[in-house]
Amino acid sequence: MASLFSRILRPFSSTTMRLNPETAAMNVPEGAQRCTVAAGCFWGVEHMYRHTFEGKGLLDARVGYIGGDKSHPSYREVCSGRTGHAEALQVIYDPKQLTYRQLLEFFYKMHDPTTLNRQGPDTGSQYRSAIFFHDEEQEKVAKEVTDKVKKEWWKDGNVVTEVLPAGEWWDAEAYHQKYLDINPGGYECPSHFLRKFPPLSA
Repeated sequence: MASLFSRILRPFSSTTMRLNPETAAMNVPEGAQRCTVAAGCFWGVEHMYRHTFEGKGLLDARVGYIGGDKSHPSYREVCSGRTGHAEALQVIYDPKQLTYRQLLEFFYKMHDPTTLNRQGPDTGSQYRSAIFFHDEEQEKVAKEVTDKVKKEWWKDGNVVTEVLPAGEWWDAEAYHQKYLDINPGGYECPSHFLRKFPPLSA
């Protein structure tokens, strides 16, 4: 496993920064919906969602930046903590095969929502825990699921996950997309693993 230090330096290398092609537009078929979450380093978040839901309703996924106040932020700028963005994942899914609630329950199992602006050794507001809803129904579901996990799953800690309207989304640089598929053995946040919780109450 690569060290945190190598994770930080690799995207800032001159070679990587020089190659930084624009990412293609995400495919959003008619009837598909978006789910946008932040749960720490987006490499591991994307990797876990893809490997769990691909072929089961996940149509596409993209890592990027959301929740900040700067247009076209770069990875270097987001890592500085000065733009206000979170590293995030946006999933395009088929609601006939996969529900928004399922995606959020997975979100609360695969990271630690009780650490403020931190996941494992990764610290800073860009690593905050957040759900960015796209409509009123998603807001309702996100708040319901969050209330339930506070009472039933994360009873010993204070859940600090933000539930906010989705603002402008910026795709991360191309070399971040499917990062752990392309770079097996790359850095994975140690707080990214599936907890064995019982099913939430209906």
